[in-house]
Amino acid sequence: MRDSGALRISHHIHLRAETCSETLVEELAEFGSQDRVGIVSLMNHTPGQRQFTDVSKFEAYVRGKYAMDADGFDDYVTFLYGLHEKLGKLHEEATVAAAQRLGAVLASHDDTTALQVATSAGYGIHLAEFPTTIEAAQANHAHGIANIMGGPNLVRGGSHSGNVAAIELAQMGLLDIISSDYVPSSLLLGAVMLGNEWGNMAKGLHAVTAAPAKYTNFDDRGRLEIGLQADLIRFRVTDGIPALRAAWHKGRRCA
Repeated sequence: MRDSGALRISHHIHLRAETCSETLVEELAEFGSQDRVGIVSLMNHTPGQRQFTDVSKFEAYVRGKYAMDADGFDDYVTFLYGLHEKLGKLHEEATVAAAQRLGAVLASHDDTTALQVATSAGYGIHLAEFPTTIEAAQANHAHGIANIMGGPNLVRGGSHSGNVAAIELAQMGLLDIISSDYVPSSLLLGAVMLGNEWGNMAKGLHAVTAAPAKYTNFDDRGRLEIGLQADLIRFRVTDGIPALRAAWHKGRRCA
């Protein structure tokens, strides 16, 4: 479908490599160059750190999602700690190697401390998904790593896990890229919100166009420039809310 030109979107795969798992190495081995893997995220959701530094937040999430009782949750946490102790380092190294093999951008995920950011920088990471603290966001910039925050965090005014708010990083000059984070409509709305916050709509749109293109090595798109891929949208803002009016893919109107 892609080769025939039938698709309106240029699809690439984003591999979320969870180091606290049992089968990560085997799963990574299933992907090859033909899969167009664009990003590999180095993730660790072991409770008590990163996104779930507050274990009570992790408990509320897990028990709510899986209808798990308190004893079952305690057993699950013990299992995860053991898994991370046994396989965490091996899986971390395998993820870095897989990104290199696939020619994909390696991203960190949920960095919380400056020490974690230093580890990311040591792996050559230039893209940080969802730093959870101001300390981590500042450390990322000190290492030349771009900070990504989720559109839903920005739109709703805060993190669902109780971590740092995207708008707070934006106000401090520490927000570089907005990710849809499962809510695609949050991209345009978030960009407009940033444009209003910064008093510069072009700068707000930069967070969903030129900046992500730059840090994911797409040098043929993301900017209005002769010779680049002409993927464009036209929208209207009413009372601060953008409404899409038209879209073009490679210079041809598709919506």
